[in-house]
Amino acid sequence: MTNEQIQLTDDRYRLGYHVMAKSGWINDPNGFCYFNGYYHIFYQHYPYSAEWGPMHWGHARSKDLVHWEDLPIALAPGSPEDKDGCFSGSAIVKDDTLYLFYTGHHYYGDGDPDNFWQNQNMAYSKDGINFTKYENNPVIASEPEDNTHHFRDPKVWKENDKYYMVLGSQEKDGLGRIILYKSDDLLNWEYIGAPSKSKGLKTEGFMWECPDVFRLDGKDILLCSPQGIDKEEKKYLNLFQNGYFAGQFNDDNTEFNRGNFQELDFGHDFYAAQTTQAPDGRRILIAWMAMWESDMPEKEDGWAGALTLPRQLHIKNEKIYMKPVEELKSLRNEKLNSDSTELKDDLLLIDDSSHVEINLEHKFTSEQNAETSFYLTDKNGNSILNLKYNSNTNEFELYRKDTDDTRYANILSDDKVNLRIFIDTSSIEIFINDGEAVFTERYYLEENPQVWINASDSVSTNYEIYELNNQAIKF
Repeated sequence: MTNEQIQLTDDRYRLGYHVMAKSGWINDPNGFCYFNGYYHIFYQHYPYSAEWGPMHWGHARSKDLVHWEDLPIALAPGSPEDKDGCFSGSAIVKDDTLYLFYTGHHYYGDGDPDNFWQNQNMAYSKDGINFTKYENNPVIASEPEDNTHHFRDPKVWKENDKYYMVLGSQEKDGLGRIILYKSDDLLNWEYIGAPSKSKGLKTEGFMWECPDVFRLDGKDILLCSPQGIDKEEKKYLNLFQNGYFAGQFNDDNTEFNRGNFQELDFGHDFYAAQTTQAPDGRRILIAWMAMWESDMPEKEDGWAGALTLPRQLHIKNEKIYMKPVEELKSLRNEKLNSDSTELKDDLLLIDDSSHVEINLEHKFTSEQNAETSFYLTDKNGNSILNLKYNSNTNEFELYRKDTDDTRYANILSDDKVNLRIFIDTSSIEIFINDGEAVFTERYYLEENPQVWINASDSVSTNYEIYELNNQAIKF
């Protein structure tokens, strides 16, 4: 392994206000927390290549969830407890100390990447920057007897003077599940059991990665990333899914009575989401803005991957809504344009859209059967991405040219539809009706795209466009 960090060779796709590494590969967000006046986000990181490699924990912090400061790598593999990788995990604050819990990854050395074992480890820091691995690692040495070797991604929280750790795992019958441990001191962990399990290989998957458990608006939420769910006609179209089960844990957390799996984001590029609770009580989520086996053309330039914008969660109409955190308004440099119009034909909103926020509202008459489109093109008019909405079916369709396929989302019927859209060089995040549906996408264009809207029938439309700060990440 080289110890020379890979260098950027081109910034053509680099983002202006999303968390990225200085260079190299990143994937899952880890250890999202608030400590000593800063939000901290860690992430799976390989600094020596733009391809996935032995996992480190990259690190950034922010006072406001908007302006981020890149920090030194927090965890690097190579110790006996994490020889082949410091895999995903979480953070918790206790007695003015920040504790990280993470999975140690180990290969058996036969060259087979599927032949591995995993354990759970801890590191700690007083300053939130320099971390020491616990001398008695691992804190959990091996998986339960009825588990396979898939045993990772610890999320730790405190409840009723006890600490709990949920792990993503796979039972020996080949079905995904979560398993739970409890502790009085973060050091000694007792296995409790498996509160919830996949009800079927094709419907709920063979492995539940990156679990997160929290209370939201009176419901217990299990957030996770199931692998192996079969595609349906317009659902579960990504390689792996990211979503949640809503329900209720019993008093000792040994059972989780829950509903069906629901996807969180309907775009091509959203996985491994993790949440934290802000000091004011909001539940904030950040995810990996990519998907396994995506092309990721930025690899040619010495980097790969980024994290989504932070999103506030709440429950409405029996589902989780995700909306951009309020702090993102501080990115606005100036209002570029705003207008009200009866939209019918193609309307060019922006000729050069590198870092912008667009707020759109369409109003439909009660009997109107109209289709609206929001789309990006290159300067020659070639479509890059097209989001269509049908006011009769209440369905959104998002088509992306480079993937040559479509993603879908349905919303509740309403005579108004609003879109809040963030464009950042090579990413777009589209929040519909205050987060009722969200599409997260990467796209790759050597020039800044043009932004257009149109409608098949006259539709009353309001819009505002803001130029955003493209220097929000400090390296």
